[in-house]
Amino acid sequence: MGRRACPRIGLDPQAAIRLVGQDARCNREGILRLDVSDQIAGQEPAIAALFASTFTASEAAEEGAVIGALVARLLSDVPRDALRAFTASDKGKLVGGVIFTPLTYPDPRRVMLLSPMAVAPDRQGEGIGQRLIAHALDRLRAEGTDVAVTYGDPAFYGKTGFAPVSEAVLPAPMPLSHPQGWIAQSLTDAPLSPVNGPAACVRPFRSPELW
Repeated sequence: MGRRACPRIGLDPQAAIRLVGQDARCNREGILRLDVSDQIAGQEPAIAALFASTFTASEAAEEGAVIGALVARLLSDVPRDALRAFTASDKGKLVGGVIFTPLTYPDPRRVMLLSPMAVAPDRQGEGIGQRLIAHALDRLRAEGTDVAVTYGDPAFYGKTGFAPVSEAVLPAPMPLSHPQGWIAQSLTDAPLSPVNGPAACVRPFRSPELW
């Protein structure tokens, strides 16, 4: 399968394994008290640095640099009315972040791509990632998003409602190196039905090596 168990744009696999294995313990011990926000103005450098440090710690400095640069481009190049970014802070310190950008189709439904996501290396295993995703999905649902999709570890993202989906149902915007990591969920009362393709992603994701 290559050196990654899931693609670059999703959560790195080792971090996902740690989170999945330890979330239940954390939830039994008490409720996390975090400040979860979608107000990112002025935080862009800190958010990019969080992603860079997380992927550096889990994979390598080169990978951290790639993901940090990707996040910086997303935050600077994608119009704010299209991008949705959510952060988690603990006592003023940034500890997690997740970014959503639109996938566009010749279909009236609104589809948002979750990618990438990061939790600070010293805070993994506390349930921060799942809480952040759940909050973000609730907000997107309230805003009228029909489908959320990501490209990462099914074991981790399955805990927040994502399930494998074929490209016949939801076309990907680029060729997938690991189709098993293409996972989605409906954010409406209706089950996920086929979305008419082709799909298009925002410009920072138009690099085959990310997929």
